[in-house]
Amino acid sequence: MGGNRRGATGSDKDFTFVSSVVKYLLFFFNLIFWVISLVMVAVGVYARTVKYAEATLASLSVDPAVMLMVVGVLMFLITFCGCVGSLRENICLLQTFCISLVVIFIIQLAAGVLGFIFSNKAREKVTEVINDAIVHYRDDVDLQNLIDFGQEEFRCCGATTYLDWSNNIYFDCNQSNPSRERCSVPFSCCILSRNESVVNTMCGQGMQEREFGEAGKEIHTNGCIDMLVDFIHSNMFILGGIALGLAIPELVGMFLSQILINQIKDQIELQQYNLKHSADPWN
Repeated sequence: MGGNRRGATGSDKDFTFVSSVVKYLLFFFNLIFWVISLVMVAVGVYARTVKYAEATLASLSVDPAVMLMVVGVLMFLITFCGCVGSLRENICLLQTFCISLVVIFIIQLAAGVLGFIFSNKAREKVTEVINDAIVHYRDDVDLQNLIDFGQEEFRCCGATTYLDWSNNIYFDCNQSNPSRERCSVPFSCCILSRNESVVNTMCGQGMQEREFGEAGKEIHTNGCIDMLVDFIHSNMFILGGIALGLAIPELVGMFLSQILINQIKDQIELQQYNLKHSADPWN
């Protein structure tokens, strides 16, 4: 700052390097995500306590309710540092907030790169998750609705083929299976015609006993993995834009916090300079 420093006389006592715009913009920015984190924790707790007894999504290797709570708590702590740090002009809290965002951004970037490099491994893992979900299809209504939505949306059936539904005890095509749904597939696998006035809800009955070409006239025979991969490839720019949109708040938080940190450091230097020269008769 050198010889351009302002003295502590007159109106210069009220001078500050800290911009109120940057300070409160960073505060409200963190406040929004702080509230979102509370909602995430509340939803996670609800899903864990109320729905856990019903084994919701029990087939997944990682409990989504626990994951939601963990992410919510981490987000709460990080945004708390941002809120308090900006209001109190605390460099330590602001640096913690900024470093946390940098680490999260690097992790997300690394995960994207690793997912692209090890796409086959990722495909195998997703296939395993879907097959596990098929096994527990009838165990919980929410899981059933989620699978049905995915199959209807992507016009697919099973993980890799419609025969994957034999992994479920109700749809198992084994001759010893006493279920009335033996060798069938869920209604969400069916090909629906808009011209039909009456919907045949039993269209998936016995489809696993039919050949691929014959079954393809009534149901979607392609697995959801292939359809999901095709969807990703055909919407690469849109998904990239979404990923960029998720990264923008992190970059904004890093940018604002770093600006505020530099302003606070300049203000501290100014105060130290004024304190050092407060007794200077030439000041």
